[in-house]
Amino acid sequence: MLQILGKSPSINVRKVLWLCAELKLPYEHEEWGSGFKATQAPEFLAMNPNAMVPVIRDGNFVLWESNTICRYLAAREQRHDLLPTEPQARARVEQWMDWQATELNNAWRYVFMSLVRKSPSHTDQAAVEAGIESWNHHMGILERQLARTGAYATGNSFTLADIVLGLSTHRWAAVPFAKPELPAVMAYYERLSEREGFRQHGRNGLP
Repeated sequence: MLQILGKSPSINVRKVLWLCAELKLPYEHEEWGSGFKATQAPEFLAMNPNAMVPVIRDGNFVLWESNTICRYLAAREQRHDLLPTEPQARARVEQWMDWQATELNNAWRYVFMSLVRKSPSHTDQAAVEAGIESWNHHMGILERQLARTGAYATGNSFTLADIVLGLSTHRWAAVPFAKPELPAVMAYYERLSEREGFRQHGRNGLP
């Protein structure tokens, strides 16, 4: 059976858990990370030298990086609705997945560590304000895309891009700071909330 290693509150672990719900895929989940089993343990570092979660074990196959795990599982299950095989359609899904991982995540990191985690290393108010401005700016990019599509990140159909962007959207909505009105984003948030996997692993009370 597929094994998922990583702490349940992690936004990146929740991507994989939500996808498994969409795939109706059975799995075993082991809690690794802060407050659980230590990711610095030799047995974990042998699987992921970055000491980051999630990691999956699929038989003898070990894989890390959450977006790559999502691509792998969707392809393994031949869910071409979630990850198309046609090159341009697939590239569009992966474009938004990569944007979430590199641009959007970096925009919210300092703010999240300061306002939610209460990290003593993230108390610079100017950095918090700059982070909020950047986070809102990036959500404005998503707003304009969703206004164009009228539904999901790449068009009328739900894809892997919406799993990763949906969790980031929830985090933006849940963290307390001043936000602009983004009606397409909020409509998207409610649309995703109709999905059981998102209610269980996304909009579940955790930011």
